[in-house]
Amino acid sequence: MMDEAEVTMQFSLEMERIAEQRARERARAARWDLDVAVFLFSILITVIILVFQEVGIEFVVPAAICGLAMAWLMGWSKGKQKYKRFYDEELLKLEQEFKETVKGTVWERMKEEIKKELSER
Repeated sequence: MMDEAEVTMQFSLEMERIAEQRARERARAARWDLDVAVFLFSILITVIILVFQEVGIEFVVPAAICGLAMAWLMGWSKGKQKYKRFYDEELLKLEQEFKETVKGTVWERMKEEIKKELSER
């Protein structure tokens, strides 16, 4: 049988894995926010203006590629920053859920013991 320390350690590792997965999903969704969308839209407008002004394609394409690369870097850095915050939030939430579950389990055990004591009398 596993002792209490091993069970707690395994549960802690499982909580960390779940928190990491949830934080990664939330950060992936938050990576592309309104700021990045506005930036991408401004790149599109710039490219359209350059094309209508009959600027050579050798200048338009590198400008578009640089803008898209910058947008990707913006999203990547935002995702990385938000991942750290979301990970801490998810870990805290899971710890609170665990404490409430343990508290509920202890409460249920106490109620059963009280009922058993009362039924014996």
